[in-house]
Amino acid sequence: MRPAKATAAAVTTMIGIGVAAVAAGRYASDVALRASSGRAFPGDPRLTVHATAAGRITLTRCLASLRPGTYGLEGRGVHAVAGEVLEGEAHSADTVVRRLERVSHGTLGPGTRVRLTPSVHSGDPAGALGLEYRDVTVSGELGDLPAWFVPGKRDTWVITAHGLGTTREQPMNVMEFLSDQGLPVLDITYRGDAGAPRTREGISNLGRSEWHDLDAAIHYAVRAGADRVVLYGWSTGASMALRAAAGSTLTERISGLVLDSPVLDWEATLRALTRAHRAPAPLVPLAVRAAQGRTGLNGHRLLRAADPRDIRVPTMIVHGPDDTLAPWGPSRELAARRPELVTLHSVPLAPHGAMWNADPAGYEEMLRRFLIPLM
Repeated sequence: MRPAKATAAAVTTMIGIGVAAVAAGRYASDVALRASSGRAFPGDPRLTVHATAAGRITLTRCLASLRPGTYGLEGRGVHAVAGEVLEGEAHSADTVVRRLERVSHGTLGPGTRVRLTPSVHSGDPAGALGLEYRDVTVSGELGDLPAWFVPGKRDTWVITAHGLGTTREQPMNVMEFLSDQGLPVLDITYRGDAGAPRTREGISNLGRSEWHDLDAAIHYAVRAGADRVVLYGWSTGASMALRAAAGSTLTERISGLVLDSPVLDWEATLRALTRAHRAPAPLVPLAVRAAQGRTGLNGHRLLRAADPRDIRVPTMIVHGPDDTLAPWGPSRELAARRPELVTLHSVPLAPHGAMWNADPAGYEEMLRRFLIPLM
């Protein structure tokens, strides 16, 4: 082969490899960041129901099914709630028995396949909790955003933003508690959610653009009579809350932040999501680079969103060392740099976005103590 032809062939091959790498990275980032209404924990195994009895459910034994606390069980056409592990119940070596709190819909039986989910309620606030509520619409920059509004007697509203891979059903875990405190609750959807406008590429930006929808909800609340608001977010919803607190034109109306499992290191979260979706290891760094190009995320932008200097109101972070999707190291650092405003509560053995699930009573007591001065 002549040198010119050999060079051309080599260049063509390199271009082909480069195009393939870009395509592979884009595909991997798309899988990891694609907006989804699924509510299972990414990477968790599917569990088989081995048996059910009055107030009991027997599941495949694994680290996930042994977690302490209360979790939803989501399967095809079924949603149920499993409580604590019942140690005294007879079971085989490869199973575990948990308390079966309720079956929200569908039927559980031997062979049913389910996954754990942080959402223990299914439906709307009236059907799931018996709470009076209204369907309202928040006008966002991309279009109308459906939301649930639960009225309350206080002038301070709580605006909730659900987390990665979940829906607005997730905040119903604490909605009854918040309502009992007399706090009005505005539970929002945002771009990419079912019924809300799609993002340009149909992928999550991990809060970088979605926070504008939370800002629109702040404006809605103030126009509707809220004197002040507390922003309450899970996962990417927590990242949205941080960005809104720093960038909203109504920052003076924000009286507090509650951040559950905040995503503060987007690269670590994206790597974890890519691995959780079983992408081959070589695609993980390609996915990170592809996501950076598609979303505009980079270390500087995320640092700016979580800059300790931008925190001006009391902030409660609830996070745990067992979170495999959003490392809690950045949460510890954020709390350490602003100890006069930020409190960090550690919850062991809790997966991402499920700090309440691990210990509902303890979580709500922490929340009550934090919210009392802000009401």
